Amino acid sequence: MADPASEVSPGENGGAAAVPDGTATVAIGDAVILVRPLPYLKTADPMPMLRPPDLVDADEVGVVRELRSAGCLAVRFRRGTFLIAGSDLRPAPTR
Repeated sequence: MADPASEVSPGENGGAAAVPDGTATVAIGDAVILVRPLPYLKTADPMPMLRPPDLVDADEVGVVRELRSAGCLAVRFRRGTFLIAGSDLRPAPTR
């Protein structure tokens, strides 16, 4: 179980949340990319479905749309919005 002091709920800190590993703070609207390929993707629909991982390219930049419980984020990519653990994301490099 994560240390409650290291996590920030969506209502606090201006809509920012600490990534569970404590290395970064992610806010709604931030650009992120995947740290590693995932075995599957879970949609952020009201009734989530598992989708194949090839819907998101390795270098594709997504935008954080929602902060969910347990360190999960809803991230909008080109081919859909998916629920991804904060530990599987990192901030996108600025160009």
